[in-house]
Amino acid sequence: MGKIAAIIGGGVIGGGWAARFALNGWQVRVFDPDPEAKRKIGEVMENARLSLPGLGNVALPQEGSVTFHDTIAEAVAGADWVQESVPERLDLKQKVYGELMAHVPEGAVIGSSTSGYKPSELQAGLARPGQVVVAHPFNPVYLLPLVELVTTEANEAERVDRAKEILTGLGMYPLHLRREIDAHVADRFLEAVWREALWLVRDGIATTEEIDNAIRYGFGLRWAQMGLFETYRVAGGEAGMRHFIAQFGPCLKWPWTKLMDVPDLTDDLIDAIADQSDAQSGAHSIRELERIRDANLVGILRALSRENWGAGALQKAHDDRIEPASGLVRHMDELSDLSQPVLSARRAVPLEWLDYNGHMTESRYLEAFADATDRVMQMIGCDADYIAAGQSYFTAETHIRHIDESKAGEVIDIRTQVIEGKGKKMRLFHEMRAGGRLVATGEHFLLHVNLETRRSEPPTPQVEAALVKLAEAHAALPAPEALGRGIGAAR
Repeated sequence: MGKIAAIIGGGVIGGGWAARFALNGWQVRVFDPDPEAKRKIGEVMENARLSLPGLGNVALPQEGSVTFHDTIAEAVAGADWVQESVPERLDLKQKVYGELMAHVPEGAVIGSSTSGYKPSELQAGLARPGQVVVAHPFNPVYLLPLVELVTTEANEAERVDRAKEILTGLGMYPLHLRREIDAHVADRFLEAVWREALWLVRDGIATTEEIDNAIRYGFGLRWAQMGLFETYRVAGGEAGMRHFIAQFGPCLKWPWTKLMDVPDLTDDLIDAIADQSDAQSGAHSIRELERIRDANLVGILRALSRENWGAGALQKAHDDRIEPASGLVRHMDELSDLSQPVLSARRAVPLEWLDYNGHMTESRYLEAFADATDRVMQMIGCDADYIAAGQSYFTAETHIRHIDESKAGEVIDIRTQVIEGKGKKMRLFHEMRAGGRLVATGEHFLLHVNLETRRSEPPTPQVEAALVKLAEAHAALPAPEALGRGIGAAR
């Protein structure tokens, strides 16, 4: 039996937690008295299946089951993690924790999604207060990695470490607050921006759409990859943060903001905000907006991943953690059977790889096959260190056949047969499959190159020997049916 997560409360946040756990291979049990909970979580799961698997470059573990239970006792039986996401009412949360204490295993971590309450308020009067921590995520939980982990002295160090380990294993970043404070850290920033935005609408300075544009076209993009302080450090130029503070610090005393005051939420102000919001986004349903949001987030996070920066660096680290379970290896010595085509890629199709026909666009087949070639190069010792030392392989010729469609979220496997590997030459034949279907083939011819002279030359003896060994092992395999085929030849 795999790891078990119990979700208490299946709204937007609880559903996001269910998706994050299930798509990372956990069994998920849900308790929510809402008769629509199964439908709502099912819709969240559908969105998550499209976006989360394609966030990284390694296939996620096999999806865990999601079951629904009539009682808290049934849901938490044998659970390793319990996530409470009930409405923000302290009396309701304390009632839930009282029942949890009677049924939850003593070794389990109980996390609360609360955006405002302190853990000490949740722990008050409990038989085992050390089990309860705040684990406050951000929507959509299945994509955004930040989770604020807030603890108190009641939480044993071993349980805090266990909480960090589990959250990190889900591809998340636990920001550990050792001192509790109302609304934690991130929501205090959001509250400040929200107050200022309400005044700007109230005073007729800007509409809801104009305010959103100021964020998404400007500083929001900087914040997404550098945060606040690093952004301002860069703004200080070569003199750095000290210069920035010296130059812009005095502005803090100017009456630019109304952060210490809140406008009255009169009927007129609420109507103005609601009407502007409807005009801004009303053409799309909530589910459509969620899918648009998810596609945009995947694109941004994958761009950051390519630079190994910010949240993208977290995703790359998560790929590295789950890669062994996918069957991929990094060196020939790890292969159990050299005589068979090697698994050179196993990944899901990202949303950003789709074209206007709703399937994987042709350029992404080349990208997938190129990544598979890189994996083979890595296996024979042509790795990052080898390339940094001034030697590599260059692709000289490629032929790709597009045989079937591949859709977003679908897991594709690429297996590679070494056709030729001696001297300066490497010739590979890739087969891409999805669900057992042959989706595409790629034949690639490469030459070994000295990166200083930019001319072809033999690889080092160690790399050549590894490639020859793999080529000789594959020589006994039948030649691929499409090997050497030209464009337009009959299938």
